[in-house]
Amino acid sequence: MTAVQEESRDHPGVVAPPPLVFAGFLAAGVLADKYVSGWSLLVHALPAQVLAVVLLGGAGLVFLAGALGLFRRAGTRPEPWQPTSAIVTGGVYRVTPNPMYVGMALVYAAVALAVGSPLAMALLPAAILVVHRGILREERYLERKFGDEYVAYRARVRRWL
Repeated sequence: MTAVQEESRDHPGVVAPPPLVFAGFLAAGVLADKYVSGWSLLVHALPAQVLAVVLLGGAGLVFLAGALGLFRRAGTRPEPWQPTSAIVTGGVYRVTPNPMYVGMALVYAAVALAVGSPLAMALLPAAILVVHRGILREERYLERKFGDEYVAYRARVRRWL
């Protein structure tokens, strides 16, 4: 295999960028509630909205920012459709190998609660399922690329939380 062929295979084959998956499901749920169902979650009170945004959104942003900072320090790309040059196992990665996805799911839930969209909340498991399929591809890629080092890491850490 040539270096160019090897370089072109050095990625997990993730089809859809996870942020777009979450944003697409969230938008579909919110728009369906607004224009089709007319349903609304009973969290329109300002304290409930603030609580949703602060707790869920804040936690989600902590996961995202922590993970992105660790990737930057390790000198590897955070995009799962790009080649990776290192396994990050410290910080939030001691809790989950997928802190960015956990963060995105928490931010999604915060937004859905803040705007009072029950269909968006109902679609969150579907978004997670689609992203999970990409995670399985990522795991196969990382095991192929890093072998025993990655297998040992995965044995220590649960997939989500």
